[in-house]
Amino acid sequence: MNLVSLFSGGKDSAYSIYDIQSKGHEVVCLLSVFPKSDDSHLLHHPNMQWTKLQSESMNIPQLSIFSESDDVDVEMCVLEKLLKKAKKQFSFEGIVHGGIQSVFQKEKFETICSNFDLIPFAPLWGADPHSYMRNLIDSNFEFVMTTVSSAGLDDSWLGKQISRSDISVLHKLSQKFGFNLNFEGGEAETFVVDCPLFTTPIQIVQSDKSWDGYRGRFEIVDAKLNCNA
Repeated sequence: MNLVSLFSGGKDSAYSIYDIQSKGHEVVCLLSVFPKSDDSHLLHHPNMQWTKLQSESMNIPQLSIFSESDDVDVEMCVLEKLLKKAKKQFSFEGIVHGGIQSVFQKEKFETICSNFDLIPFAPLWGADPHSYMRNLIDSNFEFVMTTVSSAGLDDSWLGKQISRSDISVLHKLSQKFGFNLNFEGGEAETFVVDCPLFTTPIQIVQSDKSWDGYRGRFEIVDAKLNCNA
């Protein structure tokens, strides 16, 4: 079945594509909505501009659009506009998204699918957080943390590429401080720099880190495909 993917550049949207294609489906296009700010409850914000490199490395075309408001209804309208554009260029029967626990997001995306007579796919839905995070590493997904906004997560995590040993540390921290290990609640955001979908890894050339004592951001200032890797 041909599908399109709601794509943010983070671990969940990338792994969802990997999972769904391993089951014989084909993702023919990435759909990326750039939210106005971090205040969006529906969309991923940090480092979205660099999804173009991920698209290039995956050899999957990308369609993108900017939202001028963080209002959910406005964002839904923007996503529908992007889907209409995709329909003119590609033939597909469903939409893949990386939702794991957010009923709010799942219902919104299912509404979109219903409006367009498409089948929703959420391959990570209900996944056990610890098992999923370990599966990411075991499947050779390389990703860095780009934001943190939870007790127990300090600025040392910003820009850090997560390893198997880091998963164990994060698991203990999540139990102590009560955050979601897979960051589904917005406790952190990630950016994938390499995975089995990529033909070429992404090299972060320049970055900027900010930290206010509780929240922090790792901003990618410059990046490129590392053809020498």
